[in-house]
Formats: sequence, C-alpha cells, structure tokens
Amino acid sequence: MIGYTPRAVQQVTYLRRHYEGRERPEATAALNAALEAAERLIAERPEVGLPAPRPYPQLARPGRAWIKAARYWVAYRTKAPLLIVAVFYETANIPNRM
Repeated sequence: MIGYTPRAVQQVTYLRRHYEGRERPEATAALNAALEAAERLIAERPEVGLPAPRPYPQLARPGRAWIKAARYWVAYRTKAPLLIVAVFYETANIPNRM
C-alpha cells in the first residue's frame, strides 16, 4: 500500500466531507475506488506517471509524477518511499491549491 503525506490526507478528508455534506455516498465510493486504483498503479508501475497534469505543465517538479485516476489527479513521489502527495478533483483549480 502507498502512503500519503499529511497534506494529501487533508485533501482527501476535505473531498470526503464535501461529498458527505451533500449526501453523495456514490461520490465518496467513487473517490475511494479511484484512490485504490491509483495506489495499485503507483505501486506496480511508478514510471507511468506524467510530469504534470496536462492542463497544468507548470506543476512539473523533479521527483514527482501525476496520474489520472477516474476523475482525480493524483501526485506522487517517484523515489522510495513512494508517497501520494496530492489529490485533486479533475476540475479543481490545481495551481491555486498547490
């Protein structure tokens, strides 16, 4: 299993609370499934990540990669230990939240 930085945990917690506050259990389930898929892909094939989300090339950083998991962009460290460092809904204004 891939670990999460405290900031990534905070982002996931915010998303879950947002969905729960709007009584959208299907969105919470979809988020959980996306995170499980991202963890699996990162653990099995960390080299597949992009340098940055396609709409935001300015977010490229050494030692970090991004993958799209369902409707979420997930950033992770590319060196051991592999860690998820950020999770954003696909339409979030990611540069202003980093």
